[in-house]
Amino acid sequence: MSPLALGVLVAVVTIVILMSGTPVAFSLGIVAVGFLLIFDGMGALDVIPQIFYGGIDSFALLSIPMFIVMGSAIASSRAGSDLYEALDRWLYKVPGGLLVSNISACAIFAALSGSSPATCAAIGKMGIPEMRKRGYPAGLATGSIAAGGTLGILIPPSVTMIVYGIATETSIGRLFLAGLLPGLMLTALFTCWGLFVAWRGGYRFSDVSAHFTLKQRFEILPKVLPFLIIIAGILWVLYGGVATPSEAAGVGAVFCILVVAVIYRMWRPFAFWKIFKESMRESVMIMMIIAAAALFSYMMSSLFITQSLAIWIGELEVNRWVLMFCINIFLLVAGFFLPPVAVILMTAPTLVPIIEAAGFDPIWFAVVLTINMEIGLITPPVGLNLYVINGIAPDVRLPTILWGALPFMFCMVLGIIILCLVPEIALWLPRTMMQ
Repeated sequence: MSPLALGVLVAVVTIVILMSGTPVAFSLGIVAVGFLLIFDGMGALDVIPQIFYGGIDSFALLSIPMFIVMGSAIASSRAGSDLYEALDRWLYKVPGGLLVSNISACAIFAALSGSSPATCAAIGKMGIPEMRKRGYPAGLATGSIAAGGTLGILIPPSVTMIVYGIATETSIGRLFLAGLLPGLMLTALFTCWGLFVAWRGGYRFSDVSAHFTLKQRFEILPKVLPFLIIIAGILWVLYGGVATPSEAAGVGAVFCILVVAVIYRMWRPFAFWKIFKESMRESVMIMMIIAAAALFSYMMSSLFITQSLAIWIGELEVNRWVLMFCINIFLLVAGFFLPPVAVILMTAPTLVPIIEAAGFDPIWFAVVLTINMEIGLITPPVGLNLYVINGIAPDVRLPTILWGALPFMFCMVLGIIILCLVPEIALWLPRTMMQ
C-alpha cells in the first residue's frame, strides 16, 4: 500500500473512531498504536511510551495549566458581571451601547479567562436577558455573545497560540502579538454588524430611563482594573524579554488568585478547591491530547505518510492562493468536528512546512488557522458555544442561536480575507516589537 493510500485509510479510521464518541486523546492514541503495531510489529511497543511522554516533556507546556488556573480564578468570580456592568455604565448613552457593551465584555473577558464557554456563561447570564428585555431579537442577543466568546482563543494570552507555538516551534511571544490586532479587528467587525442589524430593525439601543452619575461609573472600576493590569503586565514581561511564557503565566496565576480572594472575598477552601479542580480537569485533558497527538504524528511520520503528503502537495502546480483556499476549507471542516487544540496538534506540524514552501508566514498562518477554529466553536455538530448559550437561555431554540451566530461567522470569513489582502495586520506588531 502506498503512503498516500495508507494516509487515506488512517484518516477514515480516525474519523470513524472520533464520530463514535470516543474522547479525542483516546481516539488519536488508539489509531496511532493500532497502525504502529500492524505495520511496525510488536517492537513498536518499546518506543510508544517514550513518544507519549516526550510529547509533554517540555518546560514551555507549564504555561498552559498556569494560564488555565488564571482563567479559572477569574471565571469563578463575579468579574464577568462586573466587567459587563462597568461597560454598560460608560456606554449606556451611546447608540447601540448595549450591544457594544456585550461584544466588548466578551472580548475582554475572553482574553482574561482564555475560555470561550466561560465567557459565554459569564457575559451571557446578564447580557442575553438584558438585550431581550430591551427589544433585541433572541437570535441577535444569543448569537452575538456566542461569537464574542470565541475571541478568547485569538486575543492574547491564548492557550491555542501556545499549543501552536510548541507544535511548530514558533515564538509564543510573536504569536501573542500577532493575534492582538486581528482580535480587535474581529471585535470591530462584530460590533459593526450588530449595530447595523439593530439600526435596521429599529431595536431599542439603550434603557432611556437609566442614568449613571460619574461617581457610579468610577466606583465599579477598582473591581475590573486589577485584572486588566495583570494581563497587561503579563504581556509586557513577555514582549520585553523579562520572563518566559511559563514564568509569566505562573506569576499571573498567583496574582489572579490573590486579586479574586481580596476583591470578591473568596477565602473559603471550597472556592480554591473548585478553581484547582476545574483547572486540573482541563489541563489534563489538553495534556492528554498533546501527548496522544505526538504519538499520532510519530505514527504518520514513521509510515512516511506526512512526508509523502507534503511532497504530493508541493508538486501540485497550483497558485499558492488556491492552495491556501483549500487549506482553509480543510481547517474549517475539521473545526466542525474537533476542538481547536486537537486540530492544531494534528494538522499544524504537517501544514506549516507546506505553507512556508508556498511563501506564507507561519505566524500569519497561525492567526488564519485560529479564526477558522473560532468558526468551529459556533458551528454544529461540536459548536460548544452554541450549547452553552442554549443552557443559559433554554427557551431559545438551538437553530435560532445558530442563525443568530451565522452573520458573525461571515464576519470571521471576511476577517480571513482581509488578513490575506493585508497580512501586516497580523505581522506588524511582531516585527516591530520583537525584531
